[in-house]
Amino acid sequence: MSVAPAAATAAPLVEARGLAHIYSGRRGLAPVDFRVEAPGVVAVTGPNGSGKSTLLRLVAGLLRPTAGSSVVALGGRAVPPAARRTVLGFASPELAFYDELTCLENLAFAAEARGGQGARDAARAALARVGLEGRVDDRVTALSSGMKQRLRLAFAVLHRPRLLLLDEPGSHLDEEGRRLVERLAGEEGRDGLVVIATNDEREWGLAGRRIELRGSGLGHPA
Repeated sequence: MSVAPAAATAAPLVEARGLAHIYSGRRGLAPVDFRVEAPGVVAVTGPNGSGKSTLLRLVAGLLRPTAGSSVVALGGRAVPPAARRTVLGFASPELAFYDELTCLENLAFAAEARGGQGARDAARAALARVGLEGRVDDRVTALSSGMKQRLRLAFAVLHRPRLLLLDEPGSHLDEEGRRLVERLAGEEGRDGLVVIATNDEREWGLAGRRIELRGSGLGHPA
């Protein structure tokens, strides 16, 4: 599926209806219901093991739900799970890169895989946006854990998505890096939608709305 330019600039919406996932007989996400729309920043909170990361993977189309459904829509048009990677950006601690490639080569490869034009220019712009403009030619093996986290954020914003999913974005970041997360969330949430899965109170403060995952599996947009 290709997304028309008008759809790519339309306000995103995410909705879950009884959305749940079970891993090999163990619950990963109890059924949750919510509806959030752009603009703004939304925090997904809850105890460890409540399914915050699972929820983001389901919305991103990386997992199939065991029960229920999720909807990602742009301008009122639903995007099928298999095509969601073209319209949203996703960063998580599990996101890995090719160690033998440079930062620029990794992002340019990702941009080319999406079929976008000007892959290297887009990669350079994304790296500059997260403060890695001086590390474009460094191999991933030379990066610290904090720099790798910045690279994950660059990957998420590479194609300027209107929907941004961030799983523990402050992981391994120092105070300067956390200010970067705050800035990105503010910029992307101004017209688009940012969903942050976190148990960090500093990241809760970035959100105007909240989905709380409880033991009962109920989601409560605030």
